[in-house]
Amino acid sequence: MKKLLFLSLCLLFFAAKNPDPVTWVAIGDSITYLNDHPDETGNRISKGYLTLIREKFPELQVVNKGYNGWTAVRIAQEFDKLEIPRADIYSIFLGTNDWWGGKPLGSLSDFQNGTGHETVNGAFRVILDKIYLLNPEAKIILITPMKRVDFVYINNPKNNAFGSYQEKNGQDLEDFADAIKGIGTAKNLPVVNLYHQRKMDFPDLVNYKWLKNPETGKYQKYRYPDFANLPFDPEQDEYPYPEKTIAITYDGLHPSDKGYRIIADELQPIFENLLK
Repeated sequence: MKKLLFLSLCLLFFAAKNPDPVTWVAIGDSITYLNDHPDETGNRISKGYLTLIREKFPELQVVNKGYNGWTAVRIAQEFDKLEIPRADIYSIFLGTNDWWGGKPLGSLSDFQNGTGHETVNGAFRVILDKIYLLNPEAKIILITPMKRVDFVYINNPKNNAFGSYQEKNGQDLEDFADAIKGIGTAKNLPVVNLYHQRKMDFPDLVNYKWLKNPETGKYQKYRYPDFANLPFDPEQDEYPYPEKTIAITYDGLHPSDKGYRIIADELQPIFENLLK
């Protein structure tokens, strides 16, 4: 009898120490994808937000469904081809490529009325509906885009883009962030509002940009907003973000280790609540 009681207590102890696994599928773009591909950042990151959250919650089984350059519209269009599995928790971190790619934002009514993937609001409805088909009890976290300054891809400087300090195709990235927040409010979903995270404001994203002075032709440090709209020649100029420029991002767009820690810190209380 004592042995049986001892075994029962041991089982209870190990069950408490080893909670049932919980599957988290992170749907996103390159910011999510790069968690598992630090080599594509020039090894400028060591841990993405998925890894940092996984370290805090060992019961999580993480599935990375990040796609370089993808939009919410494309995810909605091709959702059924992506082999996204059934999971307990899903996060959706999209929107920055929709803004840069000129995808129409639409309005909350596109989400509410399920008008399809022609607008970003409608695409989010498609994605959420597809998730709930996989698991009607799924917990969903929305993550807004973060601000961005001038992006220059470390492996190909010809791939570059101006920052969200100005509109693209008549649209402001802040409106995309606010739309995602509005969807969260409408569906009572937790939202990580990175766009308005005070530690991720435009001046925080890079320490400076290394550019030629247009008048002297000599390189110098330009801080935000002084570097906005200054010329950069990807074929002739030095890479404008040497390692000393790294702050919240390492290239004007993608989070550094510091940036990923901020994202993970924002997510942690949500996971604590979901995993109670």
